[in-house]
Amino acid sequence: MNFLVWIIFGALAGWLASIIMGKNKKMGAIANIVVGIVGAFIGGYIMEFFGAQGVTGFNFTSLLVAILGAVVLLFVLGLFSRKRR
Repeated sequence: MNFLVWIIFGALAGWLASIIMGKNKKMGAIANIVVGIVGAFIGGYIMEFFGAQGVTGFNFTSLLVAILGAVVLLFVLGLFSRKRR
């Protein structure tokens, strides 16, 4: 059950981050899930760096942390893709 919650949580966070970054039409469902899950880890590390709690479960605060991490991930990936062009 925990695995399914991570997939749903990652999909929601990745989808919202892709909308914020304007990449929603370029990303599919699998990419949103991966970006959301990886973003949750990145957001957790960012929050712990500043002394706050990271992802603590399936709640609104954790969703915001995951979205923050996913936005950072998409931003960094965008920087690398621009350099290749």
